Amino acid sequence: MSSTLAILVFLISIALLFDFLNGLHDAANSIATIVSTRVLRPQWAVFWAAFFNFIAFLFFGLHVAQTVGSGIVAPGFVDDAVIFGALMGAIIWNIVTWWAGIPSSSSHALIGGLVGAGLAKGGWNAIVWNGLTKTALAIVGSPLLGFVFALLLVLIVSWLFVRATPGAVDSTFRLLQFGSASLYSLGHGGNDAQKTMGVIAVLLYTHGQTGGEFHVPFWVVLACQSAMALGTMFGGWRIVHTMGSRITRLQPVQGFCAETGGAATLFLATYFGIPVSTTHTITGAIVGVGAARRVSAVRWNVAQNIVVAWVLTMPAAAVLGVAFYWLARPVL
Repeated sequence: MSSTLAILVFLISIALLFDFLNGLHDAANSIATIVSTRVLRPQWAVFWAAFFNFIAFLFFGLHVAQTVGSGIVAPGFVDDAVIFGALMGAIIWNIVTWWAGIPSSSSHALIGGLVGAGLAKGGWNAIVWNGLTKTALAIVGSPLLGFVFALLLVLIVSWLFVRATPGAVDSTFRLLQFGSASLYSLGHGGNDAQKTMGVIAVLLYTHGQTGGEFHVPFWVVLACQSAMALGTMFGGWRIVHTMGSRITRLQPVQGFCAETGGAATLFLATYFGIPVSTTHTITGAIVGVGAARRVSAVRWNVAQNIVVAWVLTMPAAAVLGVAFYWLARPVL
């Protein structure tokens, strides 16, 4: 095996490791609500989420992969050291926040790592500002949209079931939560796995493995969906606790509204090729269902700590991306 091919295989392995950790880190986003409402036991919930994570490629295009692969850092500035710096910056930040039980964004860790390594390589000219601006706006937009959708769903459901007994509502939404959790896991797999697809695709492009044209080979799609599904199966129990019970207490009807509102947000973002954070989205939706009950039902200090982690994620991953870029530059 030539040294160039060995480096390519090594970097693809690192990318798939990030995808696995993304699934591990963000498993909580898919299963926290259905676990906290006791509709599914944790060990079954992760299998449920992993399955829908994997089959997501059957339902969505690859618009997000295109954005990440060519819409954040211009492909002409991407080399092996940039990819290594971006991935390692994101991986280290993911491990730190996973260990601390902080639901930060794997997506924005990757974007931050890409921006940091890209700036280290080519300065401000390396950044595709249109794509980065769209992603930055989604940091604010996705949790707000999740909040609004979930709040509206609570109001609609409350009106539709106003005459139903509490027991009937509970049993109905315990069943419906299977569908809403499936939709959210589908949206999670559709948006998040594509980010790693974009990284591997641009890596193959720079190595001349895509016939001179940027595209995502089908084997990359399958590899990324599999790595994310496998990571989801290993769970992320520290973050499940934060997402599922520390922000607000959830009943099945609220879990349904949060998951459905979050899924609608992810479906929209994936359709338009915007790499949003599933963590941001579901947190906004959970806050929305809590606020619909009463403002005091939300533990705002916990939500505030999560927001601080969001703000820190991109710059922290960018700094790590720069550091790993300079470490890799003499070798790659």
